Amino acid sequence: MLICRTVAEIRQFVRECRAAGKSVGLVPTMGYFHEGHLSLMREAKKTCDAVVVSLFVNPLQFGPKEDFADYPRDFDRDCAMAREVGVDAIFAPADGEMYPEGFCTYVEVTGLTEKLCGLSRPGHFRGVTTVVAKLLNIVAPDRAFFGQKDAQQALVIQRMVRDLNMWPEIVVLPIVREKDGLAMSSRNVYLSPEQRRAAPVLYRSLCAFREAVERGERDAAKLRRLMADMIAAAPGAQIDYVEILSVPDLEPLDKLRGRCIAALAARFGKTRLIDNTIVEV
Repeated sequence: MLICRTVAEIRQFVRECRAAGKSVGLVPTMGYFHEGHLSLMREAKKTCDAVVVSLFVNPLQFGPKEDFADYPRDFDRDCAMAREVGVDAIFAPADGEMYPEGFCTYVEVTGLTEKLCGLSRPGHFRGVTTVVAKLLNIVAPDRAFFGQKDAQQALVIQRMVRDLNMWPEIVVLPIVREKDGLAMSSRNVYLSPEQRRAAPVLYRSLCAFREAVERGERDAAKLRRLMADMIAAAPGAQIDYVEILSVPDLEPLDKLRGRCIAALAARFGKTRLIDNTIVEV
């Protein structure tokens, strides 16, 4: 497995792949891999001849009081896990390689980014779309792979790619969960044992939402209240948002119709976790 630290190095690798007639898949990550990341890499291996995994903790998507400095990092562990899956190249640039001195160009998707996580994390999605646009330009993959856990992010990236006529196909894969339903996240390591026991309430609330929809409930306010009451009852849970919106436009709903997403975020101590589920009504 090749490890590239510069744009020039990863572009040379991709040029060699193209010269050999190989398709290229990209899995953008911030590292500290878990089974969710590995599932994206495996799918990329199935559908692409060569797989590049970017490993970059992007400073632009962290607010001034967020966990950029403390975000979990273990480069050697990540490389070993990626190698085991069969990744062909890791692109792990330094901050200065991605954002050299004088950098002043940003990519922003409006509308979709002004709700859900965008409300409590101003500037977050501008950082996400800027770094993903750069990665898509640098690697120029045929396909790029993202997880459904970050559902708003996936919708924003799909819109950016469509609006800017970018080349890659954006592939979004299902959420990978722990045995008790908690969505896998690099931030789960922050949870204390008590918080870890409480956190699966997020998944249970989404299951209750799906069951109520299957029984015929269509009132969005009642469904939001059902989920919020369950989460609020969990020890230490502090709700950021519980919303039910249309997909893909993320418009608020009074009554469920068509494709809908139930999305939520909550804090357990200092750890902010997100989760979601999509239903077709």
